[in-house]
Amino acid sequence: MGRLSGKVILISGGARGQGAAEARLYVAEGARVVIGDVLEAEGRALAEQLGAGAAVFVKQDVTKPEDWDAAVKAAEGFGGLHGMVNNAGIYRPAKLMDTTVELFERHMRINQLGCFLGMQKVVPLMERSGSGSIVNISSVAGLRGSPGAIAYSATKWALRGMTKAAALDLAAKKIRVNSVHPGPIDTEMLNVRSAEQNAARVQQVPMKRMGSAEEVANLVLFLLSDESAYITGAEVAIDGGATL
Repeated sequence: MGRLSGKVILISGGARGQGAAEARLYVAEGARVVIGDVLEAEGRALAEQLGAGAAVFVKQDVTKPEDWDAAVKAAEGFGGLHGMVNNAGIYRPAKLMDTTVELFERHMRINQLGCFLGMQKVVPLMERSGSGSIVNISSVAGLRGSPGAIAYSATKWALRGMTKAAALDLAAKKIRVNSVHPGPIDTEMLNVRSAEQNAARVQQVPMKRMGSAEEVANLVLFLLSDESAYITGAEVAIDGGATL
């Protein structure tokens, strides 16, 4: 039996990158997965690949409460909800003096408001399901200063605090909340920087390589599973030593 056997997991931003790697792994570990994303074609293709009984796609803009309601309803159709990964996010690096109000607010709405809505919306069904685990995907930019990315950094620091506050609020409901802080991970998100910029970033990592989406998925799997039953409010870096 898989480590998530019988569990239903909701993944926002699940159509590609880390979210898609999570969906594939969790289905392999026995879960049924709800994939939420604005990338409809990619999300539907992934759900079809994983199989109708194992995965379903819901078009989801994480800034819209009604889209979260639809995702939770899809989970209810699978019989409950036991885990949720707040994976959806954007990364549009810009220095302080180059950051517009619009860019800052866009990061806040997707990265921060989206996470807030996700945590709030899944609680009732997790309670009815007996317990739950929420994993918020932050960043090493939420653990230390990150040059040239003030809006992104602001939201990732916010997720760190939101995770701890929610962990305290939800412990009595048997719902755990933890945050994961990836360093440079080899996904489409880093395409906003040039190959030269990404190569320079890797040289700052003690292990001298990027992480993979699958490595992040494995860490999140542990936090979703009963193996981490006594862990809540934790912040876990997966960064090749970048924050040492």
